[in-house]
Amino acid sequence: MPRKITFLLALAVTLALPLFMRSGSLASEVLIYALAALGCNLLLGYTGLLSFGQGIFFGLGSYTIAILLTRLSLPMPLALLAAIGMGALGAALVGWVAIRQRGTYFVMLTLAFAQMFYFVAYTASGLTGGDNGLLDVPRPAFMDTPWKYYAFVAVMFLIAFGLLLRVTDSVFGRTLLAIRDNGDRAAAVGYDLRRFKLLAFVISGAVTGLAGGLHAMMTGIAPLSNAEYHTSEMILVITVIGGTGNLFASVLGSAFYVLLADWLSTLWPRWLLLLGLLLIGVSIGMQRGLWGLGESAWRRIFRKGAQGADATAAQGEKA
Repeated sequence: MPRKITFLLALAVTLALPLFMRSGSLASEVLIYALAALGCNLLLGYTGLLSFGQGIFFGLGSYTIAILLTRLSLPMPLALLAAIGMGALGAALVGWVAIRQRGTYFVMLTLAFAQMFYFVAYTASGLTGGDNGLLDVPRPAFMDTPWKYYAFVAVMFLIAFGLLLRVTDSVFGRTLLAIRDNGDRAAAVGYDLRRFKLLAFVISGAVTGLAGGLHAMMTGIAPLSNAEYHTSEMILVITVIGGTGNLFASVLGSAFYVLLADWLSTLWPRWLLLLGLLLIGVSIGMQRGLWGLGESAWRRIFRKGAQGADATAAQGEKA
């Protein structure tokens, strides 16, 4: 899909959410987790790296902006840039070690780093607030309502989405696809696989750190749960539900997951069981996610339309 159309689809979603949703906070949550899924998709869909460490970068972004705003009273733009930088730095450290292994060992290393970061955040209560997290994270006065904050999140989301589109459509992005499809051949051609994978990690960490910082300002708290393994799992699930290898698919996955979770939680306290059944169905019958399902439906409609046009033309020739 052309880059302009993909961006217009993302723009349409940001404009449509206020029209169909009553909660500005829930709409902001959709875009925030879409940002986190974009970072995960860059690793999984474009580089072929299954990382369980995304919660590290999300937590780093949350804690960084909370500390800078509550304790150092830094201006919000600088604090948000610092959150992005800390996400990128954390990803560089994790990636530098993890990319030295492949397959199962790579996955285990990212999972080990995620567990280590959680326990560090839990024990360093003087810095992170421990189990209570960091409370009273402020927002600027011009974002004092949920929908005003949503507007700010939407702008940040569109900027990040547009930049990632440029990255994935560049020579660098095409090289990542080559590494994903056949790393040995890409290495034989002369590409430095570790360098490209590390750069993908850094970009992914920066975007996920931005999502974590925006989440902390939205909720007014940087909780320990943002650094848990379950956060990494949720980001990965959102990415898989939407579909890998397409950035707009991450937006679909986030909207589907966040809105469905909000709806199911009002029906049954054990709504995660229902979500688990849904994920089983996705894994078995919809392996390319929501985006793949939409593509298949579009091709069927187009094929039927083309066949109908051919039949009409054939009848006209006979007549």
